[in-house]
Amino acid sequence: MLHLKSFCFNEFQQNTYLIYDDDGLAFIIDPGNSNEKENTILKSFISDKKLKLQRLLLTHAHIDHVLGNSFIFDNYGLLPEVHADEMFFLERMPETAELYGFSCSPSPMPNKFIKEGDIICLGQYEFKCIFTPGHSPGSISFYNPSNLILISGDVLFQGSIGRSDLPGGEHDVLIHSIKQKLMLLPDHVKVYSGHGSMTTIGFERSHNPFLKE
Repeated sequence: MLHLKSFCFNEFQQNTYLIYDDDGLAFIIDPGNSNEKENTILKSFISDKKLKLQRLLLTHAHIDHVLGNSFIFDNYGLLPEVHADEMFFLERMPETAELYGFSCSPSPMPNKFIKEGDIICLGQYEFKCIFTPGHSPGSISFYNPSNLILISGDVLFQGSIGRSDLPGGEHDVLIHSIKQKLMLLPDHVKVYSGHGSMTTIGFERSHNPFLKE
């Protein structure tokens, strides 16, 4: 069985996801843990469930989604895996944090990149990488068809979409990504976003006002 645990971390109320199977094999997606309390919450859950972290995956590299990268590397030896077009953000983490009025540890750099069509395996479960730019230039959504689970990052939210006014963002590209990639998935796919509550493809297809354009 595939399990998903979400944590709401940092001042941006970002969703960090742990996905794991019955054998304890696990991925962490977008670690946003940013302080000792959040680090302890995350580490305790991993320890209590006896999880064996296999990979650190990023939907994109905006500051709120990568604040825990150094913690994951220091404690579990994992380097982030991200689309190559997101390196701009990873390389500028300290400067970006300063703009928001706080400091952070620099992220370790990837030694491999993920791209459209890659299949990432967690035990018997496969996650397909779907290239969904627009919110950021290298946004990737992770789709597990056997459990109808989509990790969408900040591309698609419940009743909304990601902002496109940050560096590398493009509104028309974002809408195209959602309509031509995500809206092709089945209605019952559960969408786990980078912020806010879970939704479904079917609900967003019918109710999301930004997709009526």
